[in-house]
Amino acid sequence: MKMLFLFIDGVGIRHAAADNPVNSEVCPTLCRLIEKHSKPIDACLGVEGLPQSATGQATMFTGVNCAKAMGKHCEGFPGPSLRSIIEANNLFLQLKKRGRKVKFADAYLVDSAEDLEVRRYKSVTTVMALTTPETITTADDLMEDRALMQDLTRETIQDRYPDIRVIPPQRAAEHLFAIVRENDFTLYEFFLTDVAGHSLDYARSCAVLKTYDRFLSALVRYVEAAGITLVITSDHGNIENMSERTHTFNPVPLIAFGPRAKPIFDRVNSLEDVTPAILAAIDSM
Repeated sequence: MKMLFLFIDGVGIRHAAADNPVNSEVCPTLCRLIEKHSKPIDACLGVEGLPQSATGQATMFTGVNCAKAMGKHCEGFPGPSLRSIIEANNLFLQLKKRGRKVKFADAYLVDSAEDLEVRRYKSVTTVMALTTPETITTADDLMEDRALMQDLTRETIQDRYPDIRVIPPQRAAEHLFAIVRENDFTLYEFFLTDVAGHSLDYARSCAVLKTYDRFLSALVRYVEAAGITLVITSDHGNIENMSERTHTFNPVPLIAFGPRAKPIFDRVNSLEDVTPAILAAIDSM
């Protein structure tokens, strides 16, 4: 049995409002999943201040309350102390120890994992992937449709890689499904929602959500037919309140759909619970 984890950055749960683009007219598939297959979970982690990406994602992918460990919410790229927590005990490493085949579906526009090592700034998912280099996909994988771009359609890289063709988001869903079928656990990260949320541009946020929803609509059909467990969550709120440029205190949705959804759904109440719940569900497969 296989599992797909979609990490969608900067999406919280908030009531319907004129400044909330997370609605059924803009993203009907996402909203249907939130309504029927989700629960709100905590992203604040018992630490004062607005939730931030570095500690939120590190918590999600390690099961360690990294905001408490750091004594604060940390934004942007993880520093040395936070990196050491991620490197010691992340989800990819735990799955590797269990003999599971894992893939990070986001393509890095590099020739090899060694090219990532020299980067000064590394995201949480990059730090995690570098502990298990076999999970990394590269520009060659993207060219051969064995990976996805972070924007789904590849439009953002046309100036640098004109030979890599633009595709519709539904085609990206096909590519991801092919990756999922070859692995026990697949992660795909989408962060343009957080970027759009910070922009305060409502039309831009709607466009990002609509693209993601077209991708998600196709993908849900594929994974449901194949009996694959789908997990979706976020690291903090943002795009659901376009009146403020900052992150929000709102809970984030934990969506669990498919054969192993119930034990994940029952166990997760905050970001700290995500990795332990996934590991427990995979151990029971």
